[in-house]
Amino acid sequence: MLPIEEYKTAFLQHIEKIFTPKEPIHLYEPIQYILNLGGKRIRPILTLIATNIFGKDYHKALNAATAIEVFHNFSLIHDDIMDNASLRRGKPTVHQKWDTNVGILSGDAMLIIAYKLLEDYPSEIFQELVKTLSETALKVCEGQQMDMDFEKLQEVSIEAYMQMISYKTSVLIGAALQMGSIISETTKENQINMYNFGLNLGIAFQLQDDYLDTFGDASFGKKIGGDIIENKKTILYLKSLALSNEKQREELLRAYALNEVDNKRAYALNEVDNKIARVREIFQITNADKAVRQLIENYTQKALMILEKITIGDDEREYLRTFALQLMDRKI
Repeated sequence: MLPIEEYKTAFLQHIEKIFTPKEPIHLYEPIQYILNLGGKRIRPILTLIATNIFGKDYHKALNAATAIEVFHNFSLIHDDIMDNASLRRGKPTVHQKWDTNVGILSGDAMLIIAYKLLEDYPSEIFQELVKTLSETALKVCEGQQMDMDFEKLQEVSIEAYMQMISYKTSVLIGAALQMGSIISETTKENQINMYNFGLNLGIAFQLQDDYLDTFGDASFGKKIGGDIIENKKTILYLKSLALSNEKQREELLRAYALNEVDNKRAYALNEVDNKIARVREIFQITNADKAVRQLIENYTQKALMILEKITIGDDEREYLRTFALQLMDRKI
């Protein structure tokens, strides 16, 4: 097994070769733009690792790893349009830098490119890769629709929220590992266990993302309290509702009832920090913060338990375990 940075470097060199400027420029330039915005590249790295960990040359998985990353970024372009987001990783979103039509069409092209990248694999492997990507893509769409539906609801069940983050975020991490396992031609049991390892790790990662948005620090890379200002029904909010008394519940619902105009007014009156501070306090008073930390730990441990079922050497297992723990500690 190689250091994580070596897998990342190999992947970045590969996409640089594949995505070169060509006409029509307004179709392909936005694709290069979003792929070059950075990020941890967790998904493609996992595809390369999964291939290598079963004893196969990770270079065989570069196209599949690129397919995963291209699909992921395609979904981000369309998500940003639906959310009317102006920034992605600190830079203008594709539809802001160009326009909405360019964003839609370039995103569509990326989806097609993701599948084309799988065409050179042997027939049986190609079929399994396409099946995995298609099933995953549909779940991502279902998760996005659920997320949009939640915006219109005052309350969402914790079960529904967990399904949403599983579909919208975690299945792609599971698929990245499964696709690498398919290319390695390991057993079906190993492929399934690798998928489930990634799925549970992805859920833990997303829950931690929710937690850090409120209880992280500036080095996390996001404005602390952004989810509160946007009235996002994260796991902290839902757990707090479930654990609150009547007075706390009413206050929390009232705080999240503020619409976009109310929030802009709050910004103008410098009341934003007050809202963040009070909601954060309610999360702590109701012990929602502790409940979410426990949930993160539960899913992390579940992932590590599944890891024990995978037929690999002790060194390889420790490599994946270390990767998972570093990921949850935000060191990757």
